[in-house]
Amino acid sequence: MATSVGAANTAVVKDPKLQLQRFHGLRSSGLVPLRRSVHILPVSASKSSSLVTAVSTPIKPDTSAETKRSKVEIIKEKSNFLRYPLDEELLTEASNVNENATQVIKFHGSYQQYNREDRGPKSYSFMLRTKNPCGKVPNKLYLAMDNLADQFGIGTLRLTTRQTFQLHGVLKKNLKTVISTVIKSMGSSLGACGDLNRNVLGPAAPFTRKDYLFAQETADNIAALLTPQSGAYYDLWVDGEKIMSAEPPEVVKARNDNSHGTNFPDSPEPIYGTQFLPRKFKFAVTVPTDNSVDILTNDVGVVVVADANGEPQGFNIYVGGGMGRTHRVEATFPRLGEPLGYVPKEDILYAVKAIVVTQRENGRRDDRKYSRMKYLVSTWGIEKFRSVVEQYYGKKFEPFQELPEWKFRSYLGWHEQGDGSLFCGIHVDNGRIVGAKKKALREIIEKYSLNVRLTPNQNIILCDINTAWRRPISTVLAQAGLVDPNYVDPLNLTAMACPAFPLCSLAITEAERGIPDILKRVRAVFDGVGLEYDESVVIRVTGCPNGCARPYMAELGFVGDGPNSYQIWLGGKPNQTSLAQTFMNKVKVQNLEKILVPLFHSWKCERQPKESFGEFTTRMGFEKLKERVDKWEGPVAV
Repeated sequence: MATSVGAANTAVVKDPKLQLQRFHGLRSSGLVPLRRSVHILPVSASKSSSLVTAVSTPIKPDTSAETKRSKVEIIKEKSNFLRYPLDEELLTEASNVNENATQVIKFHGSYQQYNREDRGPKSYSFMLRTKNPCGKVPNKLYLAMDNLADQFGIGTLRLTTRQTFQLHGVLKKNLKTVISTVIKSMGSSLGACGDLNRNVLGPAAPFTRKDYLFAQETADNIAALLTPQSGAYYDLWVDGEKIMSAEPPEVVKARNDNSHGTNFPDSPEPIYGTQFLPRKFKFAVTVPTDNSVDILTNDVGVVVVADANGEPQGFNIYVGGGMGRTHRVEATFPRLGEPLGYVPKEDILYAVKAIVVTQRENGRRDDRKYSRMKYLVSTWGIEKFRSVVEQYYGKKFEPFQELPEWKFRSYLGWHEQGDGSLFCGIHVDNGRIVGAKKKALREIIEKYSLNVRLTPNQNIILCDINTAWRRPISTVLAQAGLVDPNYVDPLNLTAMACPAFPLCSLAITEAERGIPDILKRVRAVFDGVGLEYDESVVIRVTGCPNGCARPYMAELGFVGDGPNSYQIWLGGKPNQTSLAQTFMNKVKVQNLEKILVPLFHSWKCERQPKESFGEFTTRMGFEKLKERVDKWEGPVAV
């Protein structure tokens, strides 16, 4: 049975010696977590039993044996399940909240920010992120978000790489109004940030095929299973009123099941306890071939396995993916998920819970740079990880089922849903809905009462469209500049960037504001070396190494490593199944052509049939490519 860690130390006493171990996770190899501070009295060697006694006498602790935990772990423990000190800080006249509350409010879906380009006193605001499993957005929620952006934000909506909205520029005094409006409009921001399960990705296309529907249902159930239960979110933002739909009985049953010691039985948070998870945790669910979700970049990737008739039978599970890293710290790295095994469909929630609990109990909590589950899988190896998960699952995993090759799916343009209706995938540059495009989307979504889906590539899908509406909708979209994808530069269609400056506190250089110019310059290089217009590469840009736009999967990734400077990463594949590698460091943005011209010229002249740019750079090897760049003096005349 799991017990929440309330004291800094974990200890087990064996006669006659006392054993203490440095803290890494909640559970440390047979050590018993203590619920409170204790004074451990040594036992006489003549006695046959051990004794641990809690006493009230103040003593000076032995700091040499103290458990090390990060500051955030202490904040979580003292937060009264995500209430304190946020509840008090929201009542003050200050425009910001204190440091501890900034950590707690993340779990509620918000980051405190300030404009880093403003001089003088910091002008604080808050970014709010919603939680939308599979990117599903009901009509009422979209219209509410559109209104909130104008009334309380900066007039724009941002679509994220995890199928959610971000609303920037919300003042502290307006937070309760904004979040309560989201809740009452069939939405939520609970768990969109923080050390817990984030938004669950799923294929956004509203196909009526059995496998797609089952994948989306599973994503919803995983999201529900791992949603915080203490009620703090509703206490703070809607005065305790729980506005939520009834959960499927299989979700409630899986959450409450403690057959294999996964739960904290007396806790308001049966899965998370007081400490929640060591770091963020990311799930994606999809169907075979459809890699719209970057399946291998998630902590857990779940793939529907169906029989010959298309009837879902179970799931393949990948574990250990993740993008974040730290510059010049080689022990941090991006990582692809690897196969864990197969489970029958009725077991998926129990398997998911077992994986989460394994990370909860064993993930590092002393240094947040190494707290993601990918480091646990990497350190242990997949065999040990599987063995520990099976203890919490109560079964052995079946062998991973063979899968067909992955393909990237964008869903852009017009498609049949399979039920007589149409859907329309619309490209949104960097996910930023603003100006005439924002007005046009609202007009269409409101007039035709459409539900929408957000994609992991920062695009939007209009769903359930009557065939008679196609022409008028197309006209409004085109007039606003939301044109048919056939008229969008192919480089733009697969490109992504994070927001970076001016609001992200982690940004080192530009991303969203810089990528339009980068893409234009890449297109000019293509033209200069003679590449065709319809040829493309996957380009992703981030302002820091945390990897929000998943640049380490790109064929050409730009990762901010200084003012107006990027690391260049090469070697990803168009279907997002291979990690890129660092090609060059500290490349100034004004010098990009010195790198890109020889690279793309070499690709054009030396590639194999149908060889993508990423595959070409991997086959050629970086040493040879660096030599081409260093010695480049222009194409050799023939």
